[in-house]
Amino acid sequence: MKTSVIVATHARPDSLRRLMASLAPELATGSRELIVAENGTPAPMELSLEGAALKHLHEPRAGKCRIQNRAIADAAGESEILVFLDDDLIVAPGYLEAVERFFDTHREFAAMKGRILPAEDPEKKVGPMAVYLDLPIADHGEEVIEVRGVLGANMAFRAGMLKQVGPFDERLGPGAGGHEEETEMSQRIRRAGFRIGYAPEALVYHEVDAARANRERFIRIARERGRCRMLHEKHSSLDVILKNAIAMTRLRIAQLTGAGIGRIAREERRLAIARGMFDGLAG
Repeated sequence: MKTSVIVATHARPDSLRRLMASLAPELATGSRELIVAENGTPAPMELSLEGAALKHLHEPRAGKCRIQNRAIADAAGESEILVFLDDDLIVAPGYLEAVERFFDTHREFAAMKGRILPAEDPEKKVGPMAVYLDLPIADHGEEVIEVRGVLGANMAFRAGMLKQVGPFDERLGPGAGGHEEETEMSQRIRRAGFRIGYAPEALVYHEVDAARANRERFIRIARERGRCRMLHEKHSSLDVILKNAIAMTRLRIAQLTGAGIGRIAREERRLAIARGMFDGLAG
């Protein structure tokens, strides 16, 4: 099988190069290629990867989904597996072999949610504020299981399935609505009758950036998620009003009962998402 690894990137050259270095040992083969999909920068960065097939796409307009769709079209007709990785992680040794083995062994799954662990202990690095990091961690244990959705930082698809369900929704994701692109894609995959599996051996490590441990950023992102949800899901005014009321009540109870920072953060996120959905109602 042929595998294309697509990395959407925006203004993070150091992180990207670390990821490329971790992928390099597995790319020195005629059956695998790396597509760097750069967006939102005035000019492309200089990249090289000795002994491997590297394609570098550049789009000055911001939009992760837009550049990912362009990369999918570039790989169309050649690859059986399309792997998508964020630029702020590194892959474990044997990552691509694990992805290909998952699809070869588990024919029942058309999409893969990979395992994502933090590269460092978040609490040791940033202390109690680690609850506000909002890292895309995915760890469902050591066994292959069916899951409801993929996670954008580490996911893969059978190319034939992706051709059937269609490209990413360009209203969503960084550079557009901000988020929810993998959620919308997962919903479409399931509606089309395909199944999604969790692959524990397809392991990556996500950078722990202390600057992300910021409550205001955490709440802003959650509110953006809520607004994006209204772009691709149908929710009535009553449903959104009820979600806001329930979220406000839950947060107030947590505050009055002296709940810990982890519980408070979860309830703050719930309320911010509900408020973002309300924003979506208002247009």
